[in-house]
Amino acid sequence: MRTAVLTLLAMIAFAANSLLCRFALRDTGIDAATFTLARIVTGALALTLIVRLRTGHIMRSGDWPSALALFAYAAGFSYAYVSLPASTGALLLFGAVQITMIGYGIKSGEPFGLRQWVGFTCALAGLVGLLLPGLAAPPLGGSVLMLGAGIAWGIYSLKGRGVVDSTAATAGNFLRASPFAVALSVAMAAHMTVSRIGLVYAALSGALTSGIGYALWYAALPALRAATAATVQLSVPVIAAAGAIAFLGEPLTPRIAAASLAILGGIAIVIANRRPAADAASVSRSHYPTSRGRRP
Repeated sequence: MRTAVLTLLAMIAFAANSLLCRFALRDTGIDAATFTLARIVTGALALTLIVRLRTGHIMRSGDWPSALALFAYAAGFSYAYVSLPASTGALLLFGAVQITMIGYGIKSGEPFGLRQWVGFTCALAGLVGLLLPGLAAPPLGGSVLMLGAGIAWGIYSLKGRGVVDSTAATAGNFLRASPFAVALSVAMAAHMTVSRIGLVYAALSGALTSGIGYALWYAALPALRAATAATVQLSVPVIAAAGAIAFLGEPLTPRIAAASLAILGGIAIVIANRRPAADAASVSRSHYPTSRGRRP
């Protein structure tokens, strides 16, 4: 029961990141660079505090390349949600991260059977179908930014494999990403618009749904099998879509429904048919980290 509750809370937190960012950038007047800065800084503070409370001291962990990938994800995520609906953004992000991780597994020689190829092709087709021109197509600029954010998080995840203390490494990378976020804000100063309620949403995204969300997930992971941890992430875009409909007034279009079925169904087929040894070695931690004892 404890593991189930922790897992559910973590999935809700990850989905809430999309809702908070979209609402803040759509309705509060805060700009994307300021949102990114506030999210990264508050996430760094929350994670550092969690590590300090857990270990009694601040551990030096993380590295600069991973921090740069983390920043690229966070910045792309924020700028994409200037124009993207929350449900579409979450689906694009999740699909890009998982396909990046699966693609790396294929390139690295991970065993890949016929059913996995079918699932992988189905997921790619779903992404392409979602982005095809048409009245219901999402904005191309925002879509490209979100796909880039997903690829950046996939790279970040791959670089973090084998890290012993995931929470400490994540805290260190959030701290290292802060100067990049400051530089972005300085570069975009001419377009800066600050909103107090927008800053509150950014702080909630950084400290609560990112920092504490990761801590909850890492607490649940030791009791989860790798395949289970990967599969449960399929719920995140669904939760985000439900939240977007309930709280942001976004419609569920036939295109989104069909793309969700293709992308999430295809990824589920890949995960379900992955060999145990390969699964344990290369499960994605994506925007929603999964590997035990590793950074997200």
